Amino acid sequence: MSTLSESRRRFLQGCCATAALGAVGPTLLFTRDARAASNSYDTLVFVFLRGGLDGLNFVVPLSGADRGFYEQARPNLMIATSGTYGALPLTLAGGSATGFGLHPSATGLRDIWNAGQLAIVHACGLTTTITRSHFDAQLAIDLGTVGQGGGVGWLARAMNTQPGLDAGDTMPALAVNSRQPASLNGTTQALTLSRPGEFAVDSTAYAWRIKRPDSPAGLLGVQDLLPTLWGGPTGLESAGGRANQALAVVARQTYQPLPAGWPTGTFAEQLWTVAQSIQFDLGLRYATVDLGGWDTHDGQGTAGSGYHYYQNKIAELSAALAAFHNALAASGHLGRVTVVVPSEFGRRVRQNANNGTDHGYGNPVLVLGGAVNGRRFFGTWPGLDPDLLSATYGDLPVTTDHRRVLSELLIRRMGNPHLSAIFPGYGGYSPLGLVQGADQAPRSLPVASGLPAATGRQWHHQPRLRPARGRREP
Repeated sequence: MSTLSESRRRFLQGCCATAALGAVGPTLLFTRDARAASNSYDTLVFVFLRGGLDGLNFVVPLSGADRGFYEQARPNLMIATSGTYGALPLTLAGGSATGFGLHPSATGLRDIWNAGQLAIVHACGLTTTITRSHFDAQLAIDLGTVGQGGGVGWLARAMNTQPGLDAGDTMPALAVNSRQPASLNGTTQALTLSRPGEFAVDSTAYAWRIKRPDSPAGLLGVQDLLPTLWGGPTGLESAGGRANQALAVVARQTYQPLPAGWPTGTFAEQLWTVAQSIQFDLGLRYATVDLGGWDTHDGQGTAGSGYHYYQNKIAELSAALAAFHNALAASGHLGRVTVVVPSEFGRRVRQNANNGTDHGYGNPVLVLGGAVNGRRFFGTWPGLDPDLLSATYGDLPVTTDHRRVLSELLIRRMGNPHLSAIFPGYGGYSPLGLVQGADQAPRSLPVASGLPAATGRQWHHQPRLRPARGRREP
């Protein structure tokens, strides 16, 4: 027969487990703290530009017939070819012109290009679906499937099939976000946090979370009690114990505020968190960060003095990526980090009546890092001839499936050949040559292996967990 105290203890365990799980998101199978040795593994960082980046004003045509078509389509939004606010010309390693330039606010990315560590894939996107819905396009990229594929994200599939994970890997996957992105749905090895300092139980009153200097004598907060409550036989207790380990591991790391010289803002802070997590050698294989605000239907602006919305967004993106790149180079980690930067779709070639651009289709994808075969364009540029674009309703068509880019990074950099599990229904591995690394033949996983099936259906009853609330990007 249960005693009153035993029942009360079980009740407290259940309450605290619910709070802890709500705070830290997917559980982590932690075993030990960060290791001192330098990283012997690669990290893939997925930076998703949500809202539909205007790729034509980011990677700008500068010459030939396409320049004429571009100017006709965008009389008020075009980026000049020269001058103070002219595009930044992109040249090949030998100095020859490519016919393209970057938005003049992208000086940091231009410098990475010139260093040979940035590549650009032309006209990338979804080849299986033509949609102008942000929700549908983002979900298709997050899940990496045609249809919803059991609701499991491509990064979760990659994480669950990743060869070479070590028992001491304490943070194999990380989303620096106010909520878990769909790309990580379906793995128990991912952690989601908005800021390291805010990674805490937040499902109770602020004064009850932890003991503070001004707390009443004898008070122990919910988070202070967590370590004493686990060890029971239930699944909730086991999951709660792992949640407590997640809190402890983050708390033990020496996360620092933005260093001098870094740009400010939420996106820069998020990339700084990823950079530090890589440098702590926590076993981080996959990381993801979002930068929203690219839905520029009106008042997009171009480049010039005064306020231009799009100009400011490009400056934010470029400065933060350059700071991240330089920090990893300075710490000796850049050679094992690859960053890929897509958006769900591009925008229309022709400007609208509100001095903005509407939802389009094909778009450039950036790939940067120490192992990138940079200062080159990849894929097929379809051109801007209106007669040719009529087949895609005036949009720049997609000539390279985004999964082709990701597949090469998975095999050549991550050593993960399980493409049929990560991208169900996608085949025909054909690397573009974006990055250095050894090719492997794609492999299928037997269901009996215990690894996730392509549909991810075994996760249908896994609880949906959320991270601690933090400041969201406006």
